Amino acid sequence: MLKHSLLLGIGPALLLAGCGGTQNRGLESVHQPVVSRADYAFDVGSGPGGLASGEAQRLAAWMASLKVGYGDRIAVDDPSRDPATRADVAAAAARFGLLVSDEAPVTPAPIAPGTARIVVSRAHAYVPGCPDYSRMYEPNYNAHTSSNHGCAVNSNLAAMVASPTDLVRGEGAASPYDPAVATKAIDRFRKAEPTGAGGTAVRAEATGGGSSGGK
Repeated sequence: MLKHSLLLGIGPALLLAGCGGTQNRGLESVHQPVVSRADYAFDVGSGPGGLASGEAQRLAAWMASLKVGYGDRIAVDDPSRDPATRADVAAAAARFGLLVSDEAPVTPAPIAPGTARIVVSRAHAYVPGCPDYSRMYEPNYNAHTSSNHGCAVNSNLAAMVASPTDLVRGEGAASPYDPAVATKAIDRFRKAEPTGAGGTAVRAEATGGGSSGGK
């Protein structure tokens, strides 16, 4: 009787254990990349003729400290809408291989008169909850995939994507597809001379020279 009661007590525990942890109900993993964005603001003095004296150097040093690069967005929030100020900021961004965006994100603090705000928006992609070993060795009565299913593929995708915002909305029409750039590596591979080219001729000369010397 005691043995029977013990088995009855273990049964519900096993059923509950089988329902615990992350459940992937199909081949589409519940672990998907998440993209977060951070905005960094920097105010510079500006006037009708562009950035004030010394402000271009300050801006360049600030961008260098942030290590801006591909995937970052640089925008100018200038209440005066001075084209010279935008041109100066665009010149600073060009040193890092970036263009100035047409739309500036909203920042909480007001912009003081006679200044312009430079905003660097940086996105970061990651997969929360990975790795996930919450349900690896439990009974799987519903034939779910592993709790860690999708973590490796999606984490690698999040780590390798050059511009994390492409995971949200894709590449826009402003950056048209260039077949020449896309096929450059394949074209170079096909046109490359084989590494063994000329090897047979060199060997024949060496063999011929050896035989003539032997004669």
